[in-house]
Amino acid sequence: MKKQIKKGNPMALLPLGIFLLLFVGSGVITGDFYKMPVLVAFIISSAFALALNKKESLQTKIEVFAKGAGNSDIILMVIIFILAGAFSNVAKAMGGVDSTVNLSLSVLPPNLLIVGVFVIGCFISISMGTSMGTIAALGPIGLGIAEKTGMPIALVIGAIVGGAMFGDNLSMISDTTIAATRTQGCELKDKFKVNFLIVLPAAIITLILLAATTLGYNVKSSEVYTYEIIKVLPYLAVLIGALYGVNVFVLLSGGILFAGAIGIFTNTFDLLGLIVSVSDGIAGMQELCLLVIIVGGVVELIKFNGGIDFILNFITSKIKTKKGAEFGIAALVSIIDLCTANNTIAIVTAGPLAKDIAKEYNIDPRKCASILDIFSSCWQGMIPYGAQLLTAATIASVSPIEVLRYLYYPVLMFICGILAIAIGLPKTKVDEIKKEEKQAA
Repeated sequence: MKKQIKKGNPMALLPLGIFLLLFVGSGVITGDFYKMPVLVAFIISSAFALALNKKESLQTKIEVFAKGAGNSDIILMVIIFILAGAFSNVAKAMGGVDSTVNLSLSVLPPNLLIVGVFVIGCFISISMGTSMGTIAALGPIGLGIAEKTGMPIALVIGAIVGGAMFGDNLSMISDTTIAATRTQGCELKDKFKVNFLIVLPAAIITLILLAATTLGYNVKSSEVYTYEIIKVLPYLAVLIGALYGVNVFVLLSGGILFAGAIGIFTNTFDLLGLIVSVSDGIAGMQELCLLVIIVGGVVELIKFNGGIDFILNFITSKIKTKKGAEFGIAALVSIIDLCTANNTIAIVTAGPLAKDIAKEYNIDPRKCASILDIFSSCWQGMIPYGAQLLTAATIASVSPIEVLRYLYYPVLMFICGILAIAIGLPKTKVDEIKKEEKQAA
């Protein structure tokens, strides 16, 4: 039996519409997406969110906003941003980026560099369980590769984001994977198997597209690229630590200390220089941290005012068949992610209702968990106001909109998810049992 859902209030979604109108609209009209800063657009939309719902006092709504802004997921994300910013800047200051880029250029043909970046991104993210840490670690390296080869920066960043979302969706220690399996009552490894079969074609096609797209970019063969292996070690340490599943906070903190020690050892900077580098790296993430905090507050107000309930009620009212139920679950988590810009929150919000729908329409919990994770992750990797694209764009100093055309993997993940539902693949135990029951009848 389905849980009773409040009808909700569509007007509660107005702040999101205001943001999109300001940010995307101004960019389309002026041809420059830098004209309207994302932070300013969200501050204006938060003012509209506070103005809605006259039945509640302003003090109550401010408290709701503060609760959302101070959500544990938001604060953890801010800490990751701070550590990632410090690590990236210290590693760059001691020459790690230049050495890593030059080493890559010396070993791989230019047309395979971005393919390599995507694969490394997949390994790091699936091991760390965080797309944010992956983007922060690989962003500066990708930027350096783009500058050396002449490849579009947006293309390189698109490959990094794609690799980051691969692991965000599949990692055993990813918040999204844990949330999806817990809400559906299935094992992590079982969900992984079903999920992996669905997205594997997307990853393979992405590799082919990246290789084809970068085929025409070459580096002068006469140029000699110099590098110091010792300055590449912090990135290798992060990669190896990620592969062994080291906690992202320990990984980034250790990376800062390791890169700092190498910088001092090679006389690239002294202790004071290290401290300045850490400070500059943190300062570079200030705007992003503020943005995430404000987005958390706006989302909580949207939920408080009935926006999420409206979405839930609208989607569930359209479900009639098993296949329709699977598409409904996909649409449900997709819309919530578009509204919240947080795939973990989207899964946690949609999960309990999805479980009820899955039970009523005999959908395997592993398939349901995979649908929740795939569709929340693909959109999270594509929305220009999501933390992933904002972080990547900040590192590369490009507009998130510029990166959209190169987001091969998130788009292909979405397509594979749709096809998996439409065709009914992969077949699960629940599907086989149902088939046997039909044959017996």
